[in-house]
Amino acid sequence: MEAIAQRVTHDPLVMGGKPCIRGMRITVGTIIGLIAAKHTHDDILTIYPHLEKDDISAALFYAALLLTK
Repeated sequence: MEAIAQRVTHDPLVMGGKPCIRGMRITVGTIIGLIAAKHTHDDILTIYPHLEKDDISAALFYAALLLTK
């Protein structure tokens, strides 16, 4: 959980407080949307070169946590 908390951040000054990856303007929703559109992890890392593979995993885990609440 701590690793997720370090990668998925909330800041009201960044993207209106939506959950983002490491304070960047890349939202969890953007990553989930790309995966839903059948982009591979490698595609996403090419589109957003500042992301790391663990960022994608954290976004997926975060989304799963929200669905189980």
